[in-house]
Amino acid sequence: MIKMFKKKQSPLPKSLLPIKKELKAIGKTSDPDSQLSIEDSRILQEVKEKTLELNQNNVTRTKAYLDFYNACPEIHWALLAHMVSRNGGWNMTDLKGELLTRLMSQKEQKSFFLFLERANWLIFQDAYPQLLIYQAGLQRKKNLSRLLPHLNISSFMKVLWNHFWQTRDSALLTHALIVNEQNYVETRVVNHPEFQKNVLGSLEFKLQDYLSMNHILFPYLKNNATKLSGQTVHQFESLLERIGIGKRLYTLLFSDEDRLHGTIRWANKYPHTGSRKDYWPHLFNFIHEGKPGVLLLPRLVSCHLLPGFSKFYSPKLEFAWKEQEHKEAESGDWYKNWKIIYHLASSAEETTGDIKKDYCQTLQKLELAAIAKKTLNSLK
Repeated sequence: MIKMFKKKQSPLPKSLLPIKKELKAIGKTSDPDSQLSIEDSRILQEVKEKTLELNQNNVTRTKAYLDFYNACPEIHWALLAHMVSRNGGWNMTDLKGELLTRLMSQKEQKSFFLFLERANWLIFQDAYPQLLIYQAGLQRKKNLSRLLPHLNISSFMKVLWNHFWQTRDSALLTHALIVNEQNYVETRVVNHPEFQKNVLGSLEFKLQDYLSMNHILFPYLKNNATKLSGQTVHQFESLLERIGIGKRLYTLLFSDEDRLHGTIRWANKYPHTGSRKDYWPHLFNFIHEGKPGVLLLPRLVSCHLLPGFSKFYSPKLEFAWKEQEHKEAESGDWYKNWKIIYHLASSAEETTGDIKKDYCQTLQKLELAAIAKKTLNSLK
């Protein structure tokens, strides 16, 4: 954490000074108050049960985020989480899709899936209870953020939720939730020895970064047609870069009113299945159209199939991977240093989000890599 703040920082905006004061006071009374009313206990139990119910797989989590945003659109992070979680699902099914199955062994596919699934599961079991506590407070017309420590939520977020109840600053809360989620998975996933060895340290992960395979796509409707905006993630192992990409994605999603409404319309019109057919049915299908033994040839030009060629196989999540049993989340509060709020002060610069050209080039690179690997294997 100390390395993150070596550079001289600009003065904090005055609006963040009360948050700084509260964060610096954390420590002496960080344990949850053991005095809970009957109603408090019931709320906490309902939150735990609903979170467990909806944390079954990527599809259930992704839908839960959208349902919450539709009910509470002031919580911008819920829509951002929905769209990013969709991308997580597409990445999961890519591992069983037509191209990556030719480039990765089954063991590598499983390791990558467990990495994506663990991060998706962890973020949901930490963030969704926060959303439910907020919703329960709305129903009762009172701030219930004092209950967050009973759900092992970071003390950082208790301070920021209290602040949101006072200011209704949706952007600040979104930045806080981005900072929270990325710090939350830092030790539990990104720096976990198993994932460091089997995923982040692997040649395939470095190749993925080189090929710019890790695009985050935000489909949206414009004139009843699906368009794409998005960003490309590099240096996934960097906490600062992950926080930065989260803020850039938030800016991209909410900076253009027409595109925002188009994204919401698209998300509600096309339920998440995990298949890339959800946004590009002209290119992907969750039914395998290819015939065994047929010679592999390039079929993609500028994100359009050449005449007579089959679509790329992109399965639904339910057919790609079984639901996973997860170990309980590792305990501990990531929050250690009040200077983390400097990440709340800075806003990401606006971006056009133009990504279609890069994404199409990536698909072509992947297709050629898959063809080359099959050709090499046939020569052995």
